Amino acid sequence: MRISASNMRNGTPHMAEPLIIELRDLNAGYGEIQVLWGVEMAVCSGKITALIGSNGAGKTTLMRALSGLIPVQSGHYVSDGEDLSKATAARILGHGIVHVPEGRRLFGAMSVEDNLLMGAYSRNVSRHEVSRGLERVYATFPKLRERRNQASATLSGGEQQMCAIGRGLMSAPRLLMIDELSLGLSPLLVEQLVAALRVLNGEGMSILLVEQDVTTALDLCHTAYIMDMGRIVRSGSGEKLLADPIIRDAYLGVPQD
Repeated sequence: MRISASNMRNGTPHMAEPLIIELRDLNAGYGEIQVLWGVEMAVCSGKITALIGSNGAGKTTLMRALSGLIPVQSGHYVSDGEDLSKATAARILGHGIVHVPEGRRLFGAMSVEDNLLMGAYSRNVSRHEVSRGLERVYATFPKLRERRNQASATLSGGEQQMCAIGRGLMSAPRLLMIDELSLGLSPLLVEQLVAALRVLNGEGMSILLVEQDVTTALDLCHTAYIMDMGRIVRSGSGEKLLADPIIRDAYLGVPQD
């Protein structure tokens, strides 16, 4: 079943909390190929926001636009009152918006610790601050401490995802964007990663999560958006969407009564 704007309510839910980013009528794509159409979306500070949808819906394209990897064609991308619609990737990163890409994209021949340190390369901070960042990552993912001198290519899939998230944390993000948290991982490893994200969010970190496991995403998030064919077609609390019969039918294979 296809979820579309014709059978779903569109729009952004009212947000009482401060926003870390807000998108208004955002359009983006690759060259002459437009993928995102009039995206309206808000991410609250200190909350977990999920973006779900079928393969090819445009989720990864949105993440790339938000991190400056592809240009925004039109519309507004605002963070703390600053319009980032035409900002470079470096400026967006400097603004504290950090992207953990699909597929992890680690430097396979480099050690775990060297990969983590790459996350701090753009920060003008002392060696002490970098060391504190490493300790935070190792406290969040103790397995990485054990593997700190091991080449990242030799890690398991779950450990590589921990390393990719840890590298993002080393950038001291205000918003951590994670594309496909659970891709290719066992349920046990996904459980461990979800637990880590809950802890980080409990410490006040804002998270935007693209996730293929709809149940995990909706159970974890405070607010979720559903994307179909490059458009946001539904939004609401994770709990509300998880109980919605249309969502359950389309994404969880549970037929409507």
